[in-house]
Amino acid sequence: MGSGHNHSHPGNGQSVDQTHAGEAGGDDCHGLHNHHGHHHAPADFGNAFIIGIALNSVFVVVEAAFGFLYGSMALVADAGHNLSDVLALVLAWVASIAAKKPPSERFTYGYKSSTILAALANALLLAVAIGAILYETAHRFFEPQEPQGMVMVIVAGIGIAINAGTAMLFMRGQEDLNIRGAYLHMAADALVSVGVVIAGLAILLSGFWWIDPLVSVGIVAMIAWGTWGLAKDSLKLGLLAVPARIDVGKVRGHLAGLKGVEAVHDLHIWPMSTTETALTAHLVMPGAPCNDAFLHDIAHSLEDNFGINHATIQVERGDGTDCEADC
Repeated sequence: MGSGHNHSHPGNGQSVDQTHAGEAGGDDCHGLHNHHGHHHAPADFGNAFIIGIALNSVFVVVEAAFGFLYGSMALVADAGHNLSDVLALVLAWVASIAAKKPPSERFTYGYKSSTILAALANALLLAVAIGAILYETAHRFFEPQEPQGMVMVIVAGIGIAINAGTAMLFMRGQEDLNIRGAYLHMAADALVSVGVVIAGLAILLSGFWWIDPLVSVGIVAMIAWGTWGLAKDSLKLGLLAVPARIDVGKVRGHLAGLKGVEAVHDLHIWPMSTTETALTAHLVMPGAPCNDAFLHDIAHSLEDNFGINHATIQVERGDGTDCEADC
């Protein structure tokens, strides 16, 4: 392995730096902490965030101005959604930067979990945007104002190009909930803008003003649907639930099926960030081989089969004897 981040944890509570184990001549079969953080470092989306934030900030101002000026609640609703997405992009960007900061004595995991907090904050921002848009839409139903269909079509058409282009910048990071949230925000905005274009064309053809606030309600419903999914996923991660992509039963079965393993207990799996997962487990192995290569193989198998890149394995004899005495 050769990584300076791998540590062996003997059952007596002492910790031995794996990089020095060979020098000390000490193979230890009690436990191993193994992580490959360099393999799963957060992808750098800095330029994507800068471009997305700049383009969408300008568009929010333009769209909101035209919406109020020409009486289109659909444009105002879309602008509100876009504003929440700009804030979401800012939060996601800050979190992605914080996640790369090295661990400290106080924050021994670093700031990886900031990406989980950012995802949850994004869901809360969307909830606030929903309330504001619904309030304004209800007001417009009681005090109707005839919108300009052509203005809606032109402005929303520009929004389709900007939102779709921004979404494509984040297409390659779907395994990261933080980046996936940014992608879904922008992709949904593109679809919402398509709806506004359709509404504008319908108003031009029919002259029915109520189409505009009705489309606004539809936009709110779409935002709410996406918000629920994002809030649910980020809240689960915040509560250290096992990531949805990992089947705990399969992980337990994989460990129990390893040669020499008689039992598996104290199995814990939790997210360290939106991209990294940790595991701890105790394996009862009466005839366990006392060498670190065996434990490294277990850690590699967990990463290859389940994407778990921070594994701490505790090996127990199960007969009350001290493994170190035989090593």
